Amino acid sequence: MTTKKIIPCLDFKDGKVVKGINFEGLRTMGDPVEMAESYCKNGADELVFLDISATTEERDTLVDVVKRVAEKATVPFTVGGGIRTIEDIKKILAAGANKVGINSAAVENPNFIKEAAEQFGSDRIVAAVDAKLFPDGSWHVMTRGGLKDASLDAIDWSKKVEELGAGSILLTSVDKDGVKDGYDLELTQAVVEAVKIPVIASGGCGNAEHIVEVFEKTNVAAALAASIFHENSTSIEEVKVLCKERGVDVSEA
Repeated sequence: MTTKKIIPCLDFKDGKVVKGINFEGLRTMGDPVEMAESYCKNGADELVFLDISATTEERDTLVDVVKRVAEKATVPFTVGGGIRTIEDIKKILAAGANKVGINSAAVENPNFIKEAAEQFGSDRIVAAVDAKLFPDGSWHVMTRGGLKDASLDAIDWSKKVEELGAGSILLTSVDKDGVKDGYDLELTQAVVEAVKIPVIASGGCGNAEHIVEVFEKTNVAAALAASIFHENSTSIEEVKVLCKERGVDVSEA
């Protein structure tokens, strides 16, 4: 039985951590470096930072934030959002990130994942797959922060990114994002069954029970959450205690 990971996600814009619902309506939550340090002390297994800034000028703060986080973080962390070129990846990894998350740029140019994996190693490349349920019962890949339908089947695309060399998949349910009524278990299990690489479940976590549920009902490698940790409605330690009580193998907090 592999040890499951619990990963706080920090969306940030203009150097501040923010949170929204269905990718919209943003509120400022705090300073990324302070929050990263706190989560590391409280038992996070990894961290994910997603830069949701809109312009290149705003993105110039990204490398600075990554450098400052790298000085304080004691667990591996992934940085995603707006990574479009090999040069972008170089900068982020050189600043101290352990992995990069790639979404829209891979949809536009699948070879980007292949090139990135060949140059930096698969274990450093996370394919971010944002999926939305459509009326015909299929899940479509969404880009541009969950707004644009890429007209790709999310299950097929997940298989494709694995073939191209991605080391893991960060799977976000656009329908569930920020809604707090639990992960999309059906979507999550469908992707987990389609690939051999680790899948991280994201979107919809509203309490510790939801994290236990996604581990009990799917074979995901990790669960990602934001609001419940940012708002202090539960701690990573509390989640791990509940997981252990229910027989889910997690690391010590």
